[in-house]
Amino acid sequence: MVDHPRVRFAPSPTGYLHIGGVRTALFNWLWARKNRGTFVLRIEDTDQERSTPESVKVILDSLRWLGLDWDEGPEVGGPQGPYFQMQRLHLYREFADKLISNGRAYRCYCTKEELASAREKLKQENPKANFVYPGTCRNRTDHPDRPHVVRFNMQAVNREATAYKDLVFGEVSTPNSAQQDFVMLRSDGVPLYNFGVVIDDLTMGITLVMRGRDHMVNTPPQILLYEALEHAIPQFAHLPMMLAPSGEKLSKRHGAVSVGEYETGGFLPMGVVNYLARFGWSHGDQEIFSRSDLIDKFDLEHLGRPDGRFDTKKFADVNFEHLKQDALTDLDTYVRHLGPFLDKRGLPAVDPKLLRAAIPTIRERARTLIEAADALDFYLRDRPNYDPAAVKKILVAECVENLEAVAAAIGKIEPFDKATIEVALHALLTERGLPMKAIAQPARVALTGKTASPGLFEVMEVLGRDATIARLRAGIELARGGRS
Repeated sequence: MVDHPRVRFAPSPTGYLHIGGVRTALFNWLWARKNRGTFVLRIEDTDQERSTPESVKVILDSLRWLGLDWDEGPEVGGPQGPYFQMQRLHLYREFADKLISNGRAYRCYCTKEELASAREKLKQENPKANFVYPGTCRNRTDHPDRPHVVRFNMQAVNREATAYKDLVFGEVSTPNSAQQDFVMLRSDGVPLYNFGVVIDDLTMGITLVMRGRDHMVNTPPQILLYEALEHAIPQFAHLPMMLAPSGEKLSKRHGAVSVGEYETGGFLPMGVVNYLARFGWSHGDQEIFSRSDLIDKFDLEHLGRPDGRFDTKKFADVNFEHLKQDALTDLDTYVRHLGPFLDKRGLPAVDPKLLRAAIPTIRERARTLIEAADALDFYLRDRPNYDPAAVKKILVAECVENLEAVAAAIGKIEPFDKATIEVALHALLTERGLPMKAIAQPARVALTGKTASPGLFEVMEVLGRDATIARLRAGIELARGGRS
């Protein structure tokens, strides 16, 4: 394996960033970080009809949110730029001319109409046959001033098959008879995929091309281009595909497939990264990883071959583990990612100390940051949003006396912590001969506005003495017939 590898992720800015593409970016990023290599981000924007600046921004923002920083690329720069294909057209023309001059490529002047006519003629003669360009222009007199495309010359290849060792699939061999004189460069100077990617990878010094298995069909013509240019061939590693639960290609109709949907859905970046890392790669039976864990343990030997099926439940479960465990997501990180979801709730200015004290009471139940923001809401308001049904059912006149006794007891508790509160209120219940439910539910609704919440004594400790007493007295007023 090459020391200090150079790897790349090269998305097309034609829409959202697909979760399958992110898995490819992640594996390349992990390999670079593990081996003190270079992770290059390149934008393949040759589809001018669909490529947009907005899509470029989505790609950059999504990768940043996931923590997949790039060493060279847009907004970072680097010695092999520019990193947008449409800014590199002069390079493609230069290399195409080189291949023409050594007989490995040629200018093709066939018009679209001529090719369409040839296809139609073949279809009439043999409806099942696939059209293969017959090399019409291979020996034509050169007229570089006329409109033309540039085609690769398969006749100059003097062996029967193109073979390479895939780091995932092992030895792969493709008959060269399966290749035709493919178009490298369009008449407008824009490269087709195989030519553009080879020139970019070659000039950017990419040493390992790691990408989805669906690109295996592109590898033989790319190897032929490297050979024609007399350049060292990078290593290839093709990753198993990410399929829908039904076995089809994963798409939006199967659910959330864009990074943005997981971000707005309340997932943590590391929850997404962890699930994707385990999609096609394994490290024994370990399922949950920190970022440093992944960098340390990631390898190519344990990349699998079988395609996998996207499991929404497992994805959510992995995210939940990262939300639950402080060892995976420290409190500072939790607070940072939670912030936008609290902002959306129209809360007053949030007391950072109160928020940090409240989070541990809800962490083990909130499966997303949206659920966490919802569960924390009552802590962060001067007055909780009362559930009318809970108020009607629980805060009734019969509970007034007990709530007043709890409020009086709260005023005397010292120190005001969970353990001391629990002892004091149990003593109150014993003194009055009451079961816990006599005070627990009315106090819970008074303090939180809901019938379900974190532990009552935990809630009181987090709110503090003054807020607890104020909310109990507000609950007493509701029980006496005041409006919620």
